[in-house]
Amino acid sequence: MRLPRLSAGFFSLLCIGAGFVSAQEALLSVEENYYQFLSLDGSVDKPYLNYRTLSDSSWDVSGIEGPWAGERLGGMKSLTEDMSFRLYGPSLYTSWNSAAPYGQNDGALWQGKGFNSSFSAGARLEGFGFELTLKPEVSFSQNLSFDLVAPNTAYSENDAYAGKAGEYGYYGIASIDAPQRFGDDSFYTLSWGDSEIRYTWKTLTAGFGTQLIWLGPARINPILHSNNAAPYPKADIGIRPTQVELPYLGWNLGKFEARTWVGQLSESDWFDNNPENDRNMISGLTVSWAPSFLEGLTLSANRVYLAPWKIESYATIPSLFFFKWNNSGDQDVWDQRASVSFSWLSAKGGIEVYGEAGINDYCPSLDGYIRYPFHSMVYTGGLVKKATLPLFGGIPVEILAEWSNLEMSQDFQFQWPSTFYAHHQIKQGYTSSGQWLGAGNGTGGNSQYLGITGYFPKGNATIFVHRTNPDNDFIYAKAVDGYDPDDNTGTTHIEDIKANLAFGCAGTLNILDNWILFGSGSVVMSLNPIYKTQSWNIANKRIGCNIISGITYKF
Repeated sequence: MRLPRLSAGFFSLLCIGAGFVSAQEALLSVEENYYQFLSLDGSVDKPYLNYRTLSDSSWDVSGIEGPWAGERLGGMKSLTEDMSFRLYGPSLYTSWNSAAPYGQNDGALWQGKGFNSSFSAGARLEGFGFELTLKPEVSFSQNLSFDLVAPNTAYSENDAYAGKAGEYGYYGIASIDAPQRFGDDSFYTLSWGDSEIRYTWKTLTAGFGTQLIWLGPARINPILHSNNAAPYPKADIGIRPTQVELPYLGWNLGKFEARTWVGQLSESDWFDNNPENDRNMISGLTVSWAPSFLEGLTLSANRVYLAPWKIESYATIPSLFFFKWNNSGDQDVWDQRASVSFSWLSAKGGIEVYGEAGINDYCPSLDGYIRYPFHSMVYTGGLVKKATLPLFGGIPVEILAEWSNLEMSQDFQFQWPSTFYAHHQIKQGYTSSGQWLGAGNGTGGNSQYLGITGYFPKGNATIFVHRTNPDNDFIYAKAVDGYDPDDNTGTTHIEDIKANLAFGCAGTLNILDNWILFGSGSVVMSLNPIYKTQSWNIANKRIGCNIISGITYKF
């Protein structure tokens, strides 16, 4: 059946005289990163405190001044007095990894070895409190072969995982659906992407859809939720940033934000052969406060449960609001994580400092916290500074430094092997369709990033260096209760630790009013890529390159 065509005249009628009223931007998009940069000196206010999706990243773009002033960046356009609309894309992203998989914070896309790409386009309509966003995505992965670490024996020696995790599965803790490779063949992925329907009354909002969530102030590796994994269907309700005053006294307490959600996670096609455990439930709660008496400060608390997809698991939702102080943890039949974070932004200094600390399923007695409060604790911290540097010709630059640590706390040496994104109750671990829900760097490792981005009238340029340990917990597990003072073989495994070092440059260019080009090139060196070294002084090395290019059309 052929669809009726809209005439060019009708389309022009929609656009004539339609001014931009706001800009809802995808997470980590070129446009959102630009607005984040402008927020450092107060040129624009962040529209969220801690919880953000495409719909919540709604920037007031009217009258914004900055390096890209006058460039067409897109945004909602007035359709009638009560309705507005926006067209997204089309947007094409491509990458090429010459030696091994590399890439994070890319949604449903799996950036394996070889050629990878994703394509998205869509539209958004707002009116009478309703918001409808349709922004599906299709992605492709060439998925070429490379040397794998031997999967955990719990997979390789169990027929339930034959041909799947038994061959391609994770090598660390057994309760994780994180394939090293997604089978032997190239594949496509279809996703609803950042689509949803939402109703908002004043600041109270409720919605259903698949928009990706970003929790916390981190720019690269948030602990509890990022856009690293495939989107999943979810329902949420809460309040967007709201000024609160004490009744009768008139005291301004500052802004509050809260959101709770429940969704359905899916297992990847490369985990096990049991179709009855392919779905899990995720439920989450986040509460944030920006006190009026400490300008620029935001404090947040987050909590997330994973549970099997069954009726009794709905009890996780009310449980999000309570803690049970006992020695056995809180509701140990489920898998929980929590974090607290802060962000302090000084517009006068053009600087933002942030940090987040998380714990995994830990709720002992008060004595337990006094004895060792750092059990299962992980953290991310960072700094973003707006400045001018002679190297960049005096143009405004953004300096971003972030440090993340997701390694298990050392007291686990007296218990059993562990890692932050796994717990035996949920066989698939803290993943969605085989990719990490939280920090894209993955479980059990650490990450250090330093990047400098200069903004000029038609685009930007970035130089960066990024060093990571993907999963030190895999090595630490070999030492749990394993030290023998009489062993003189010299086998310590410390020389087998895997590390990645990437450095390169990236850039964005606005051309012909409607087009945004972007790309990057980096060298990626992996030391001990399969956790085996030549000697203490000489590591095995795998050196490759990562090339990214893309183009977006702005209506």
